[in-house]
Amino acid sequence: MTRRWFLLAAIIMPIWAAHLVLAAGFFKVGEQAPGFTLTSLSGESLSLESLHGKVVVLGLFHICEPCMIQGSNLQKVYETTKGKNVAVVGVNSAGNSKADVTEFVAQFPVKITYPYLLDPKKVTDKLYGGGKFIPNVYVIDQNGVIRWQRVGNMDLAGPEVIVAEVEKLLAGGGKGMM
Repeated sequence: MTRRWFLLAAIIMPIWAAHLVLAAGFFKVGEQAPGFTLTSLSGESLSLESLHGKVVVLGLFHICEPCMIQGSNLQKVYETTKGKNVAVVGVNSAGNSKADVTEFVAQFPVKITYPYLLDPKKVTDKLYGGGKFIPNVYVIDQNGVIRWQRVGNMDLAGPEVIVAEVEKLLAGGGKGMM
């Protein structure tokens, strides 16, 4: 039995490592965050550029359980940072319909009050290299530079981890940290 586990691990580890190497090529910590303009579930248009000057917590989600967990974590981040120079934004980057996304968000264990955007053309999936690596969370500084990211569901970011990254940027006055 032990030999089977060793063999299984020997097969899975290189595949997992290859996915991490592939993912590393997509995500651009230290680079300008790609811009986009999308419409929220409530029908309002929101662009990343309109949030310039704020620390932005951007979550890219599909309709899946890890995305529900991470999206709920972002609600806690939103509540913790409310009144500060911070914008929390969720995006359904999978191109799902408004009806499907609305139904999905209604199933969250917490009520989502931050803007949750629809991306019918999967623009953000292409810009941020999503798709296989979902959910994605980015913390973008006041100048639009990606300063922190968490990719995929192997290691979901708790709200306290995200808030700590946000607080570093707020304390730095927009200079950001790597």
